[in-house]
Amino acid sequence: MKCPFCGIEESKVIDSRPTDEGERIRRRRECTSCGKRFTTYEIIENVPVIVVKKDKSRETFDRNKLFNGILRACEKRPVSIETIDKMVDSIEAALQNSLDREVTSVHIGEMVMDKLKGVDEVAYVRFASVYRQFKDINTFMDELAKLLSEK
Repeated sequence: MKCPFCGIEESKVIDSRPTDEGERIRRRRECTSCGKRFTTYEIIENVPVIVVKKDKSRETFDRNKLFNGILRACEKRPVSIETIDKMVDSIEAALQNSLDREVTSVHIGEMVMDKLKGVDEVAYVRFASVYRQFKDINTFMDELAKLLSEK
């Protein structure tokens, strides 16, 4: 870290403390050349994930939008808010941890369906019917048949 007083790039950390509920780290440093002390802050850089929609438009990932979509699919089903939160956390973490800064809405939809399939099959079919835009009862029945064959 470059000393703000003499410009030398050598300093040593004297003290480190978390701040802002662990979101940042405050470091007290001492320059090895001039001996003066200064403070630096270390934060996690959050690069936004961009969602490429079916119409090729782009928007930043919105956790609330994902949560509300899953919540609608789970309406009047025995799925707790905590379970939905865990699904959203898991999907969001997977997106943040991937190296891709752009992800398609199709990929996110598949991730949601994967999670819902293990939680509640009715919610899964509800989500799939909207997400995959079932045109008629035959496509609906095909999805149900596929679900039954996997059992």
